[in-house]
Amino acid sequence: MARPIRRAAVIGAGVMGSGIAAHLANAGIEVLLMDIVPPGLSEAEKGQRSARDRFAAGGLEKALKARPAAFYARERARLVSVGNTEDDLKKVADCDLVIEAIIEKIEPKRALFEKFEALVPPHCIVASNTSGLRIAEMMQGRSAAFRSRFLVMHFFNPVRYMKLLELVTGPDTSAETLETVRRFGEDVLGKGIVVGKDTPNFVGNRIGAHAMMTTIHLMLEDGLAPEDVDAISGEAMAHPKSASFRTADLVGVDTFVHVADNCYASLTADEDRKVFEVPAYIRTMAEKKLLGDKTRGGFYRRAKGEGGVETLDPRTLEYRARGGDKEIKNATKEIAKIEDPRERVRKLAQAPGKAGAFAWKVLSRSLAYSARRVGEIADDVAAIDDAMRWGYNWELGPFETWDALGFEATVDRMKKDGVALPASIDKMRAAGARSFYTDDGRVFDLLAGKYVARKADPRNATLTVLRKGQAPVLKNDGAEAWDLGDGVLGLTFKTKANSIDPDVIKMIHDSVARAETDFRAMVLANQGEHFCVGANLFLVVMAASQQQWGQLREMVGGFQAACQRMKYASVPVVAAPYGMALGGGLEVCLGAGNVQAAAETYSGLVEVGVGLVAGGGGTMNLLWRALEGVPDGATVDTYALVTQVFKNVALARVATSAEEGKSFGYLARASGVSFDRARLLTDAKARAIGLAESGWHPPSPRAYVLPGESGIATLRMMVGTLVDAGQASPHDAKIATKLAELLCGGVSGSSHEVTESEMLELEREAFVSLCGEPKSQERMQYMLMNNKPLRN
Repeated sequence: MARPIRRAAVIGAGVMGSGIAAHLANAGIEVLLMDIVPPGLSEAEKGQRSARDRFAAGGLEKALKARPAAFYARERARLVSVGNTEDDLKKVADCDLVIEAIIEKIEPKRALFEKFEALVPPHCIVASNTSGLRIAEMMQGRSAAFRSRFLVMHFFNPVRYMKLLELVTGPDTSAETLETVRRFGEDVLGKGIVVGKDTPNFVGNRIGAHAMMTTIHLMLEDGLAPEDVDAISGEAMAHPKSASFRTADLVGVDTFVHVADNCYASLTADEDRKVFEVPAYIRTMAEKKLLGDKTRGGFYRRAKGEGGVETLDPRTLEYRARGGDKEIKNATKEIAKIEDPRERVRKLAQAPGKAGAFAWKVLSRSLAYSARRVGEIADDVAAIDDAMRWGYNWELGPFETWDALGFEATVDRMKKDGVALPASIDKMRAAGARSFYTDDGRVFDLLAGKYVARKADPRNATLTVLRKGQAPVLKNDGAEAWDLGDGVLGLTFKTKANSIDPDVIKMIHDSVARAETDFRAMVLANQGEHFCVGANLFLVVMAASQQQWGQLREMVGGFQAACQRMKYASVPVVAAPYGMALGGGLEVCLGAGNVQAAAETYSGLVEVGVGLVAGGGGTMNLLWRALEGVPDGATVDTYALVTQVFKNVALARVATSAEEGKSFGYLARASGVSFDRARLLTDAKARAIGLAESGWHPPSPRAYVLPGESGIATLRMMVGTLVDAGQASPHDAKIATKLAELLCGGVSGSSHEVTESEMLELEREAFVSLCGEPKSQERMQYMLMNNKPLRN
């Protein structure tokens, strides 16, 4: 059995190297990040370790400051140490994995691998993060034993967020090496693995660069503007909102040019080689350092003065006001609203006018090119689809897109337009196939000419797969509960954006009751882009505007009771948040108590942004979590803990990962974290079963002596200082005062142990009274109308 990877080294502290080191640390791996000794040091600096390690230390510092964040939480950076390749390279002798991420030139890489061979232990795996250099060239002069433990690990940037990890083996890479790294990538790093072949730019960048370059050349031929292209090639095409040119600005124009140039130089036999030739105007952009976001100007830039965005005109190379063709803009705007990506891309390709014509030309050429590459860059269509979904954030890969357009109709249309297709597509059609993927889990193997079972990881099971029976156990208009097997009931919200309304609240009560009688555990697992972004604000605004205070009190009391019901259920309840778990979404997690969160979970009590405080017991449960480590009988001044919770809530502080959620106290330290969201449901179910089988008993109600009147006064002074400095409005102060009164247990909070019932009553009073404030109503209405907070 292969040795586990516990310690790693990353050589090269640039953007990719530091990002790789950060994500290894996210996964709990101890990392040594090294770079060269800076050239040109003074004699005094040559003897200073801080100066010699400056490049590596700078890379770590940039990773800590990166936005979006490279680390899940700052504390993870403690796992990264820095060094330089002159003084510290010998430390690779203690590593299980060494990843090279230095300059993309063959000679420095060869020299580094020669040093590695003399230093790394016999079990250590050595990998390169190269994006295009051939393994055979890098391994010249290396022994058979070294070559057997070498492969390419091609991460995508930003490493934390991009799921794709391409693994490429050489002719001598052992099966054990590939399997060890595959398991490490999937199980430890949470990556989606695509095994590619040792060809220029591997899988994702080969198909992605071709699609991008095809788009640019066609834009110039057809006389469209960058805005037109981005309107077509973004959400309407089931691609990211950043589309083509905005994505290039994010990645960097220089990086994009490097990838294209590498393809053009290396792919001398590629029938589409000319597609990879960089247009003159983009070459000029690179020379003028118009590289995108990193230089504050690329295909787009922020306009001076009052803002807005300007576009670089490809013909004049001058920036102009953002414009675009209104026909294209209007057509694609409507198509982008379609929820189903398959229907969306189908509508786009069939759309009359410029948008549909351009989309079809881009899609047909990209799909055909992808088909012609099967067997050259990867052996199956699923690998190419996975690479584009995970590495480029496409909603549908090329062959999934082909299926959405209709396999036979697309082939006919391509042939009519003279688009070259490989013989394998004709054979597929002759075999009677009507799609690449089938509903029974098969995929067409273009090399074998037949359908084969698609490899599936049972850990990636969806709700549709896990659900038992033909109908839910319980159902209403807002939510439904299904039997997930193994004695686990699964509750899922069905409202828009999974918002919390009276139907959802009722179903929480009903589901817990059914779980206690007929199941051994319950999982709260939602679907959609985000777990839950809070209560149905429209219902709150309507009740407040009609002064239905009794209805509001009943609504809040019901939500509090639902969260308490989960908290004290006789069976374990596990919430499985992902994406945004804000406001009521976090309150549900706090109520459940047991959490299995996706690593990319963004959580916080943000109600102050709409002029309110949390209304589902969230403030109390957040405070209780901060106090739960205080031993019974200890005399502790709770003010410091109360103050920190107050700051987090009053400032609507959002944790930008599950690990940071733990650091902020939003999630329990013992909460589980799923690095791969695809496994979140099965992980949550396993956690629920584990709790049920390990002697689950509900917790005991708690009560604490809180700061009371003196604490309220101190927090008021803190807020008053902010108001006086112009950093908070008087209405901010009013909301903060209500929050302070709640967190301090009311004016009498210091005279006795404040019970949960008392805390919940304080919360209800604060929530309902703030609903009656005109300025709070203005904030709620503004949020509904504009989807952003109002400062008033």
